Amino acid sequence: MSQQRARTGRAPLRPANRRPRPEAPVTGGRRPGRSGRGTSSTSRLPVDPAVHRARWLLMGLFALSGLMLSGWLARLPAVRAALDLGTAELGGLLIAGSIGSLATVSVAGVLVNRFGGRAVLYVSMVAFAAAYVLIGVGPTIGSVPVLTVGIFLSGVGFAIGNVPLNVETAAVERRMGRTVLPQFHAAFSIGSVLGSGIGALCAAADVPLLAQFVATAVVGTVWRLLSVPGAVIESLPPDRAALAAARDARAEGRTPLEAGLAGRLRAARVRRVARPGSALGAWREPRTLLIGVVIMSAALSEGAANDWLAIAVVDGFDQVEAVGAAMFGVFVGAMTLVRLLGTKLIDRYGRVTVLRTSGLVSFGGLVLFGFAPSLPLAAVGIVAWGCGAALTVPLGIAAASDDPLRAASRVAVISSFSSTASLAAPPLLGLAAELMGTRHALLLITAAMVASVLLAGTVRRPDGLAGAAPTAAADDPGAPVVATAEPVAVPASHAAGEDAVCVPSGSVRREPAGDHVPEPARPARPA
Repeated sequence: MSQQRARTGRAPLRPANRRPRPEAPVTGGRRPGRSGRGTSSTSRLPVDPAVHRARWLLMGLFALSGLMLSGWLARLPAVRAALDLGTAELGGLLIAGSIGSLATVSVAGVLVNRFGGRAVLYVSMVAFAAAYVLIGVGPTIGSVPVLTVGIFLSGVGFAIGNVPLNVETAAVERRMGRTVLPQFHAAFSIGSVLGSGIGALCAAADVPLLAQFVATAVVGTVWRLLSVPGAVIESLPPDRAALAAARDARAEGRTPLEAGLAGRLRAARVRRVARPGSALGAWREPRTLLIGVVIMSAALSEGAANDWLAIAVVDGFDQVEAVGAAMFGVFVGAMTLVRLLGTKLIDRYGRVTVLRTSGLVSFGGLVLFGFAPSLPLAAVGIVAWGCGAALTVPLGIAAASDDPLRAASRVAVISSFSSTASLAAPPLLGLAAELMGTRHALLLITAAMVASVLLAGTVRRPDGLAGAAPTAAADDPGAPVVATAEPVAVPASHAAGEDAVCVPSGSVRREPAGDHVPEPARPARPA
C-alpha cells in the first residue's frame, strides 16, 4: 500500500467487495446489537420539527376521513327511505363504491411514486368533494343514478388517498424511532365517533341530507388544503425528493458537491420505483400478500360494521335511526379506546399474541351480536367486536414497514387489500341480508376472522430485524445502480477517522438507503 502511495501520490482505492462499515445509527435511544435487539438505552435523539408537524397533520387527516365516512354511513337509513330502496338494492348501489375503489387502488401506488403523495391527496380531495355533493343531491331529487355516481367517486377518493396517508404514517414512525401507528388509526376512530354523532344528531333533528353532505364537502376541502402541504414528507416526486435530499445533506455539513450527489441519487431511486414494473415487485412477496390477507380480514370486519351495523340495529331490534347511529358510535368508540392503548399492548405482549387475541375477541363479539335476543346484550357484542377489530390494521402496516427500504411499496400493496375489502365485500352482504336478515348476514364475516387468527404469525418481525427500532438498513440489494460520469468524493461514513473514497470515472454505486446519509461509494470490481 505504501509503495502504491509512493508511485501515485494518493491512497489506493478500496476493493469492490470491501467498504468501510458505517456506524450503526441510533434511533429512539436504542442501538441495535448483533441479535437485532436494543442493547443500550440512551437519551432519545431529537426529532425533526417537520416530522412532528407532519404527525399531527396526518392525525387530522385521518380524523377527517373517519368523520366524513361515518357521517355518511350513519345516514344510510335516511338515504334508503328517501329513495324507497330495499336492502338488496342499497347493497347494489354500494357496489359502485367498490368499483370506484378497484378502478384506482391498483394504480394508486404507482401514482404516488411518480407524482408524489401531495398531488395524489389533492386528487382525492377533489373526488371526495364531488362525491359528497352528489350523495346529497341524489336522494334530494330522487335520482338513483346521481347517488350512484357520488358513491363511485367516494370509492375513488378513499382508495387513492389511503395509500399516501399510510405511506406517510409509516415514514413518521420510522423517523420518530418508536411505535406511533396505532395513534393515527385512533384518530380515524375518533373522527368516526364524531361523524357518527353528527349523523345521529342530524337524523334526530331531521337535517336534510343535502345540507349535511354539502357542508361536509366544504369542510373536508378546506381541511385538506390546509393540511396536505405539511403532511407529506416521504412520498415526494423525483425533483422534490432530490431537493429534500440535498437540503438534508447540507444541513449535515456536507459540501455542495456531496449534497448535489445525494440529491441526484435520491431522484434516481424515486424514478426507478415509479416504474410500473418496479412497483409490482411487492405483489410477488409471499409474506406481504399474507399480511394483505390479514389486513383484508380486518377491513371486512370494519367495513361491514361501517355499512351495515346501523341498519342491522334498526331492522333487527325495531329501533329508530338515531339508535342505530348511536350503536355504530359504540362500535367505533370501542375501537378508539383500544387503539389509544394499542402501543402499550403491542410492546408488552408482541404483535402475534395481540393479533390472535384480537381475532378471537372480535369473533366472539360478532357472534354475540348476531344471536343476542335483546339490544343491551347485542351492545356488549358490539363493544367486543370493536375492541377486536381495532389493532389488526395498525399491526399489518407496521409489519409491512419492517424493512424501511421497501416499506412504501409494501404498504401500498396491503392498503390495496384494505381498500378493496372494505369497499367491495360489505355491499355483497346486502344481497345476503335480503335472504337471512342483516344481523345474520354479518355473521359471514367470522370466516375472515378465523383466517386472521390462523395467519397471525405473518406479522412477526423478521429475525434480522427482531426488536430493532425502525432504522434505515445499511445496504439495499434492490437499489438502482447509478453510473458516475466523473470522479466524485463522497463521505465514506459518519465514523470518525474515515477518509473519503474517490469514485473513478465509469464506476457504479448503489443509491443510499435513507434520505439523509448516502451509502459509502462502492468502486467497480476490476475486470
